[in-house]
Amino acid sequence: MTAWNRVLDLALVVGGGALLAATALALAASWGGLYWAPGLLAGAAVLAVALLRRRAPLVTAGIGLAVAVAAVVAARVAGLPVEPQPALALGLAVLAGNAVRRLEPRAAAGVAGGALLVLAAGPLLSAHHSSGGATVVAVADVLAWVAGVGGGLWRWLEGHRRQELAEGVRREERLALARELHDVVAHHVTGIVVQAQAARVVARRHPERLEGSIAGIEEAGLEALAAMRRIVSLLRDAGDAAPASGGPERLEALVRRFEDGEARAVHLEIPDAGTAWPPELTSTVYRIVQESLTNVARHAAQAATVRVRVAQSPAGVTVSVTDDAPSPARAGLAPRPGGFGLIGMRERVEALGGELRAGPRAPHGWSVEARLPR
Repeated sequence: MTAWNRVLDLALVVGGGALLAATALALAASWGGLYWAPGLLAGAAVLAVALLRRRAPLVTAGIGLAVAVAAVVAARVAGLPVEPQPALALGLAVLAGNAVRRLEPRAAAGVAGGALLVLAAGPLLSAHHSSGGATVVAVADVLAWVAGVGGGLWRWLEGHRRQELAEGVRREERLALARELHDVVAHHVTGIVVQAQAARVVARRHPERLEGSIAGIEEAGLEALAAMRRIVSLLRDAGDAAPASGGPERLEALVRRFEDGEARAVHLEIPDAGTAWPPELTSTVYRIVQESLTNVARHAAQAATVRVRVAQSPAGVTVSVTDDAPSPARAGLAPRPGGFGLIGMRERVEALGGELRAGPRAPHGWSVEARLPR
């Protein structure tokens, strides 16, 4: 459960408890006896069910509606105070809003319509005689329904919008990969052509070495096919394009541009300039560093130090970008968002068989770390 959800549940408990207490005291003073008890029990039951709404939206909404209907019928038959009372109405409105947010449209409409019917008609049906009090309760209950369902609908729309934005990021990433596919093919095919030309010379001058030249061409062709399969898999699974050249040296130019634009230094550690990587690995490393530095520029204006480290081993390549920005809570800032850029980075890294981790680091600052197999 997120911190925001815990805050909402706490507000529901505190607000519902206050309504239960206020209603019970008012009924004890006006009706006397224990007439306040049935309404308190019904309201507390629906509020308790509302706390479990995220686990089973349809089941909890059905239980809440059943308790509300039972309360209305009992009030009518046994001569009890008007139902649904404010606490029950609050819990039922929360359940209806949760259903609108989480259920498919037909089920959500059914739950929301049922809750509206109970909240609007319940006070009038449970009252033994026409009175302005029942009408006031009905209006208050309907207003609670409007707030609950409106909040659920807003959360649904917000989630839908974020999903569309995430899909847009994935589409843009795939377009970038499609552009890189041309560079990868050209890189490998050029090597094959060069080796074929060399084999022709070898065939004339040293025929006994021709077998080795042909084996080199075959190996280059297999590497080209493997590289293309990896990039095509990225396109299937899933603004300047990353370079597809064969080494990490392009990162120096990227860091220099960042330093010039942001007026702060970056500590860069990269392998030797002569290191040769497969083009799809080079472009992925570049994009990780590029997106990480962009996040620093947007969300870590108070960072004094930025470190970019690219290390390689026989098993693969590790990329880490860290900053020392103060904690958002201490600096009085909003928490740093994950951002949609992480979606594109994670899609690339995981498609290549690697893993990506991003988040705050102790004692302060932010870290992005990716491990990529070679």
